[in-house]
Amino acid sequence: MEANKGKGDQGMQNPSGQMDRPVSFHFLESMLPKVVKRRVHALKRLQVQCANIEAKFYEEVHELERKYAALYQPLFEKRRDIVTGTVEPTDEECEWHSDREEEEELAEEVKEKAAIEDAKKEEATPEEDPKGIPEFWLTIFKSVDMLSDMLQEHDEPILKHLKDIQVKFSEPGQPMSFTLEFHFEPNGYFNNAVLTKVYKMKSEPDASDPFSFEGPEIIDCEGCQIDWHKGKDVTVKTIKKKQKHKGRGTVRTVTKQVPNDSFFNFFNPVKASPDGEMDEDSEFTLATDFEIGHFFRERIVPRAVLYFTGEALEDDESFEEEELEEGDEEEQDEEGDDDDDEGDFDPKKEQPQPAECKQQ
Repeated sequence: MEANKGKGDQGMQNPSGQMDRPVSFHFLESMLPKVVKRRVHALKRLQVQCANIEAKFYEEVHELERKYAALYQPLFEKRRDIVTGTVEPTDEECEWHSDREEEEELAEEVKEKAAIEDAKKEEATPEEDPKGIPEFWLTIFKSVDMLSDMLQEHDEPILKHLKDIQVKFSEPGQPMSFTLEFHFEPNGYFNNAVLTKVYKMKSEPDASDPFSFEGPEIIDCEGCQIDWHKGKDVTVKTIKKKQKHKGRGTVRTVTKQVPNDSFFNFFNPVKASPDGEMDEDSEFTLATDFEIGHFFRERIVPRAVLYFTGEALEDDESFEEEELEEGDEEEQDEEGDDDDDEGDFDPKKEQPQPAECKQQ
């Protein structure tokens, strides 16, 4: 996404030392003596070279991420096996000592009371032995606001079959990208074993605006085709409409399919226009899609168990509160400034058609 425009349009001091109203940097530069302006141009050329070096740095960071992803993978595979019940962890692997003081200081009589209540429940209901960790990923989806906003009631039975989410990075020498893979067990909704979403990235300064470069950015995304079983596609709904014949006056009922809200629309992202011109709603939808993809990659997949227990949610809330406090301070500092420019998102490439998802 493009950097916010107008960052340099702050109030600046004039040569006499008085603070003028905000002026554009183009105006300020035009007021410089010719010899000074010439040197400023030299500094700008150096700045572009810095941006190009920074781009190479981020390319190497991406390669480092790819390298360490291979080290994480065996741990994530073990997590998947425990969640799905394929593997039962050993007693040693299940040892965990909580550092929460309130749990450590729980009175013995409360523990005994809880044990008695548990014993009564076991007598009243037959002993259950659930497989793995039921509804692991669905619980995460329902707990995280960004995901729960996409989630519909008719999506939940399908997501109960989601057994793993993986992040795959592009291979060396290939354009920078990452792929989200949603692995499903066999189910009665679609034939795909894996649903994919590819996020294409760019890590180079824009030739027309090199100073806006702030690191890699997602520039495009590509979903996949879901092979739905007949009548199970939750991304559409069938409606009935009565039509009256103008001449005969007879009435007939016709049915047609219309789009339906669903998480699975995530795999059919909005398409960017070739010229980069998009209406405000589509622009917002695409920007949100990029944000969600990044959130899956950076937070959900690496820290899944902490989102399942809710511990990561507490961390996220604390971070948001800190951001809000900082934002309030900035708003107070800028009070009275009428120049309220906002960064515009400007996708530059047309999104490709959805690719076929992996089949079993």
